[in-house]
Amino acid sequence: MASNPTNPPVLQLALDFLDLPRALAVAEEAVRGGADWLEAGTPLIKSEGLEAVRRLKHAFPGNDIVADLKTMDAGRFEMESAAKAGARIAGVLGAASDATISECIEVGGNYGLEIIVDMIEVADPVKRALEVEQMGADYIGIHTAIDRQMRGEGPMDLLRRVKAAVEIPVAVAGGINSETAAEAAHAGADIIIVGGAIIKATDAEAAARQIKQAIATGKGVKTALYKRATEGTIRTALAQVSTANLSDAMHRSGDIPGLRPVFPRARMLGPAVTVRTFPGDWAKPVEAIDHAGPGDVLVIDAGGAGPAVWGELATHSALKRGLAGVVIIGAVRDTPEIRQLEFPVFASIITPTAGEPKGFGEIGVPLTAGGIRINPGDWLIGDSDGLVRLPKAKAAEIANRAMDVLERENRLRGEIEAGSTLSQVAYLEKWEKT
Repeated sequence: MASNPTNPPVLQLALDFLDLPRALAVAEEAVRGGADWLEAGTPLIKSEGLEAVRRLKHAFPGNDIVADLKTMDAGRFEMESAAKAGARIAGVLGAASDATISECIEVGGNYGLEIIVDMIEVADPVKRALEVEQMGADYIGIHTAIDRQMRGEGPMDLLRRVKAAVEIPVAVAGGINSETAAEAAHAGADIIIVGGAIIKATDAEAAARQIKQAIATGKGVKTALYKRATEGTIRTALAQVSTANLSDAMHRSGDIPGLRPVFPRARMLGPAVTVRTFPGDWAKPVEAIDHAGPGDVLVIDAGGAGPAVWGELATHSALKRGLAGVVIIGAVRDTPEIRQLEFPVFASIITPTAGEPKGFGEIGVPLTAGGIRINPGDWLIGDSDGLVRLPKAKAAEIANRAMDVLERENRLRGEIEAGSTLSQVAYLEKWEKT
């Protein structure tokens, strides 16, 4: 059984890459910043095999190497292979059978390999942690899956419950950053596993040093990145990402074609207040301004035709009300004045001709624009590239995935600035479809 790691807790770097050269380069930076254990992450092992463990062991003989195998079967074979490759710690899933976990622990005893049992997606992690502790596991891993992190979930509550139940060291993973690393230490974590907040940082050395400082002092270091939005913080996350980031996060989808900003620097985000009207009938759109609140985006379906249902006076009214912007599936006029006011307006037609306030239509109904359905409360985000819609029920998750895209691009940009090229940092030749 493993002895309790040193106090303050160990900082374990999760190298969740697909390409070994990038993993080695980031590991070198992070070790300079104070990273203690180096983890060959599951994506890296799946992509590069146990050669990743061998190369890490050779490059960093003074650091313990962790093989995040996530073993579910064939425990003896996988653990023996990891030990021979140079791992000092290797992981098996808590959801695996008792037979598999026992085999892993037995092999560990034979080869000097310590076994961490990962509680990811285990139905009753406290109960299972107690069981595997009795079986002879060296560590318990508390791990919030990345797809759960994207929905705003975190590991801290479970960490506290498991730590109170077992005596062996407990590791924690799942979106840990320079703010939450101190919280993890306070919650009793013996090993704090950090991935994205270091491996996506432009300067991994500085990021690792900052997190080590937070762990050692127990004081979090504020960060704008590597944190997950919840329902209450969606706007903060969306304010940092572009429509391109959001489209990537939605698998190259979500954009609403045919709608362009009236002025190129337009930046707009907010939940939708929807209006359906007849072409040229501006009564309901103007009435809807009074139904909207600060930060809302008015979405007007005017049939995609003129005359204009929006102009300078409506813009002044919307500004006074605190609206975040307007989307018009139809026509707008007075665009020179709207540009001067710098109020975000996205429209499909610009015309000098105004319509008439006849009063047809309705407020707060589902609309369709460019083949995309927009429901009241869906989030609309617009910038110079165009317009994207996020379904209300998935807005926080998509915002988090877009933040992940932004963070990864920041790292790639840093590598390009350091002398690489886009094709090199993306390993295009290696990953071309054959």
